[in-house]
Amino acid sequence: MALAVLSLAICLSQALPAAEARTYPKIFGSIELPSKNLKKFPKWLDMIGRWKGGAPCESDTCTVKGWAGMIEDLKGKDRLTQIKEVNKLLNSKKYIIDMRNWGKEDYWATPFQFLKKNGDCEDYAISKFMALKALGIPIEDMRVVALQDLNLGVGHAVLIVYNGSDALLLDNQIKTVVPANTIKHYQPVYSINEKGWWLHRR
Repeated sequence: MALAVLSLAICLSQALPAAEARTYPKIFGSIELPSKNLKKFPKWLDMIGRWKGGAPCESDTCTVKGWAGMIEDLKGKDRLTQIKEVNKLLNSKKYIIDMRNWGKEDYWATPFQFLKKNGDCEDYAISKFMALKALGIPIEDMRVVALQDLNLGVGHAVLIVYNGSDALLLDNQIKTVVPANTIKHYQPVYSINEKGWWLHRR
């Protein structure tokens, strides 16, 4: 993940197509440069294509077990409860690096693959994103964020969910949901959802 984050940051620092302005709070205090062009993110697009909006599993590397029940149990609950419960439930999965799981340095799994085989940081973030999307939270209110953990000196990925004027951090390394601005050792590189992406600078 660390190599992928650093190499992508170099590529993304070039010219960015303009995208519409947004009024969401800043992530980790960074300056954000938006774009709607997702072609620079083949792993993200490939994952979305395989996910197909929640299509049934097509191989023994994934499972639907537990997904529908989780979504059904949380339907009708208030938004903050949904955010906290999705974070808690998916954080209970085991962390496994991509090379051990998939034989690749960086593989972005679908939620059904994550349920079957566990995963690494971006797999937690992706599964939380898709679960909250299924519960009705707008795509515009969520982003998967690729960042540098300055304490550990490694790449990492988390989910940010905007709830009113707050940017909430859903992180597999942190047990509970916390305001993103309380974490000082994360330096965002880029964030992404199904509508566009943002380059982050200090």
